[in-house]
Amino acid sequence: MDTNLITLPYALDSLDPVLSAETLSIHHGKHLGAYVTNLNAALPGSGFEGLSLEEIVAKAPAGKIFNNAGQILNHNLYFLQFTPTPVLEGPTGKLKEAIDKTFGSFEEFKKTFTSQGAALFGSGWIWLAEDAEGSLVIKQYSNAGNPVADGLKPILTFDVWEHAYYVDYRNRRPDYLGAIWNILDWNVISNRF
Repeated sequence: MDTNLITLPYALDSLDPVLSAETLSIHHGKHLGAYVTNLNAALPGSGFEGLSLEEIVAKAPAGKIFNNAGQILNHNLYFLQFTPTPVLEGPTGKLKEAIDKTFGSFEEFKKTFTSQGAALFGSGWIWLAEDAEGSLVIKQYSNAGNPVADGLKPILTFDVWEHAYYVDYRNRRPDYLGAIWNILDWNVISNRF
């Protein structure tokens, strides 16, 4: 299992003005870095050594190991879905077909996803996930929650913890959620489906 802090595939200042270098430095370096440190400290003797993050999230009970592994997995998926130079304005292929089938259109999906992210009480994550039958669902999770813990496959996520947006957007979560669509790498996201 790799429990090292991921290297971002873009420069800290390259997602500006959607996400500033200051936000990425704090969010990636400090918050995600702390989850990595905490998980590595908790793993020895836990019975979860050598498992992937997905396996830990699926098997660990609520508590320190689940919380830190969940936050690492969540943040890795979050950070790796961004690009400073988007070439696609939405999903392609089978993911586009599934979104159109489930939500009527990509625009309707965006509205629903953004609305549910804005409505999530407190801190957490909004996810597009795939169930065992290949159907898409939007799920809200508090804290370190993740679709993997429910047997679902994570496809797309927006972090709605305040540390993800407060420097740039203050308490304007809907503005953050509206802007983040502009830096998504739909090749990466479509390949998760």
